[in-house]
Amino acid sequence: MFSHIMIGTNDLDKAKVFYDKLLGTLGVNPSFVDGHRMFYLTPTGVFAVSKPINGEPATAPNGGTIGFAAASKEQADAWHAAGVAAGGTSIEDPPGVREGSVGKLYLAYLRDLDGNKLCAMHRMT
Repeated sequence: MFSHIMIGTNDLDKAKVFYDKLLGTLGVNPSFVDGHRMFYLTPTGVFAVSKPINGEPATAPNGGTIGFAAASKEQADAWHAAGVAAGGTSIEDPPGVREGSVGKLYLAYLRDLDGNKLCAMHRMT
């Protein structure tokens, strides 16, 4: 459904270190930087981080979450640990199983350095 997702940052260098470590746990190669933005290319889409082109500060969306697919609960835990080690903030409940109308999910939540809400999700069978 999506070709790409782009979020804003106020410090591209710090964001690159954070996301290279975070997404590396999911098998994503380090980003390449193109001026004021960086791109993570995968077979299923692109995740990009950019300094706002209007010169205003980047802000996190209220109510927004960006979810990343994890192949296992161990990979979601590694993702979460890498994010916290790189300066992210653990939020909501600790990583773990949540049950709902879509079945069992293993979820881990973080806020990045600019306050964007991120989630690693593993669908359990």
